Amino acid sequence: MSESPETKELSIEEQLAMQQHALTKIYKSVEQTRKIMLWTGIVTIAMFVLPLIGILIVLPRFINTITSTYSGLL
Repeated sequence: MSESPETKELSIEEQLAMQQHALTKIYKSVEQTRKIMLWTGIVTIAMFVLPLIGILIVLPRFINTITSTYSGLL
């Protein structure tokens, strides 16, 4: 039994539809992964930069306090 060209064409069209559906699911998954990686990077940078800013603000005050406390001893 051989398939007629119309049946073979339908089969190809069905395969293309299935591939299109699979590609759509893959695209959604990739976009979700991209967003997760983006926010992970943003949070990582924030967790590194915010403490540095805090150190830049607190360290001069701390040094000033220490030097003023020990200035009478030196």
